Amino acid sequence: MSDWERSTKEIPLESLPEVVISAIHKHIEEHNLGSILDETLMSIQTDSVQLKKSLFGKRQTVQVSTVLTPRWLVWAIQENMMQPVVLSAQLINLTVQDYAETSFAKMIPDSGIEVNGQFTDSRESASAFIGLGGGIAASKFKEIVLKTVQDAKK
Repeated sequence: MSDWERSTKEIPLESLPEVVISAIHKHIEEHNLGSILDETLMSIQTDSVQLKKSLFGKRQTVQVSTVLTPRWLVWAIQENMMQPVVLSAQLINLTVQDYAETSFAKMIPDSGIEVNGQFTDSRESASAFIGLGGGIAASKFKEIVLKTVQDAKK
């Protein structure tokens, strides 16, 4: 069982929290990525709450907003309502796997996707976990992102 309770919903790009949209646009501008969001296929928001309280008696909350286009994956991570951190990658430079199919899932149960490859502004390969809740939106996103990554490499 995961240490997190997650809920994922499909949400129009323009309905993401304003602080997240601003952070995404700033990331795109800083890295000269152009109009990569024009062809958004799907955007989701996953709210995660840590089930166990921390040392200081607070539960950690994390909101991840994820945007998928035919060529890009962009995600913003906002922990405990702090300023979001935005990451992005061209799909052609990624492998994406259902987390349940990774070797880590046996040791640390959870649900989501494992993203590996070269992220924007990184010279070396990196890895990221994007947690997803159960339900229709999470399943749909997982299916679409896996197919879109394969299609980007054709």
